[in-house]
Amino acid sequence: MHDDNEKLRCAALGRLDAVRDQLVGLSHRIHAHPELGFGEARACAWLTELLSDAGMAVQTGICELPTAFVARCGGGPLHVAICAEYDALPGIGHACGHNLIAAMAAGAGMAVAGLADDLGLTVSIIGTPAEEVGDASGKILLLERGAFDGIHAAMMVHPSPVDAVAPKALAASAFSVRYTGRDSHASAFPELGINALDALTVAQVALGLIRQHIPPAARFHGIVTQGGDAPNIVPAHTEARYIVRAETLAGLADVREKVLRCFQAGALATGASLEIVGGSKPYAELHHDAQLAAAYRRNAQSLGRVFPDVEEMLNKAAGSTDMGNVSLKLPSIHPFIGIDSLPAVNHQPGFAACCVRPAADRAVYDGAAAMALTLIDAATDSRMRERLLVARS
Repeated sequence: MHDDNEKLRCAALGRLDAVRDQLVGLSHRIHAHPELGFGEARACAWLTELLSDAGMAVQTGICELPTAFVARCGGGPLHVAICAEYDALPGIGHACGHNLIAAMAAGAGMAVAGLADDLGLTVSIIGTPAEEVGDASGKILLLERGAFDGIHAAMMVHPSPVDAVAPKALAASAFSVRYTGRDSHASAFPELGINALDALTVAQVALGLIRQHIPPAARFHGIVTQGGDAPNIVPAHTEARYIVRAETLAGLADVREKVLRCFQAGALATGASLEIVGGSKPYAELHHDAQLAAAYRRNAQSLGRVFPDVEEMLNKAAGSTDMGNVSLKLPSIHPFIGIDSLPAVNHQPGFAACCVRPAADRAVYDGAAAMALTLIDAATDSRMRERLLVARS
């Protein structure tokens, strides 16, 4: 049995070796043409073309999302999904490395495409758009609309400055804040105006004061997206975009309520009206399946990856992902793969630059290989296989 397993692993790595250049090319192409959430038409087309050419059955526009897709191989009873992300950030492009995530997901699928039936596997590469939007994102909508029904486990790999097998991710809620007041001449008739920008200023002061009274892991942060039209006009309309984070969805609800009261204070103080838009479909905290995570670690280490002792640092520097919502529904992993970017970190222009350098190209291969080998482990380890099948039966 050990010999058979080793043959399968060698076959998967051989298939991956054969398409390495295609995967790196895909990563660079997506990086050079960044697209924002739900508008990733080119990235989606490039991915589905590559996977279709590899013999996978591809369906595009799934769940009424034009830039979502599923590519499937095998027909075995154990069904595992590999999530591909490919949206970029406004202004700084692929500064979170989703070009790498897309290429790694495609590579893992291509590595096992010809082996899936022998392994008793069904493998779905699910194209999940708009991870960066922070609310009602691709994976959340795909979960609601049935894209993950019948799937026993899910995985993806995310680029980072360093490798980590089980990084922390916070629950998060993103929403827009809109104040409406009354414009007027700011010098001649200011008393006739209702200053919507003052409402936002009051709210921001209140937010600064309540930071002392939220849990240490909680966060809130935002930007002003509309602040008025001219300094001699009392602003009648202002808008901001905010994100609130906490360790769990339950904790998020409490922190979000405190934050919303700060925005209500701005409206009360100025007489402006307040509208909160969005935030009803938050990101959940991330749960890693311990057995799958251990298999990924072993496989990544066999490829030469090193996991430094930085879990505590990464836990303090936690972001958020809609993979958390997937992880609440089925066993999942979301490890980090290092691209030697330091001192640049995620969401910095320097990190975007690192996402097409040789260390990132190596990560495309290593991340795809580690996932493919973990798929083989899930299929051939009788205890893990049975647990995954029973957990979703």
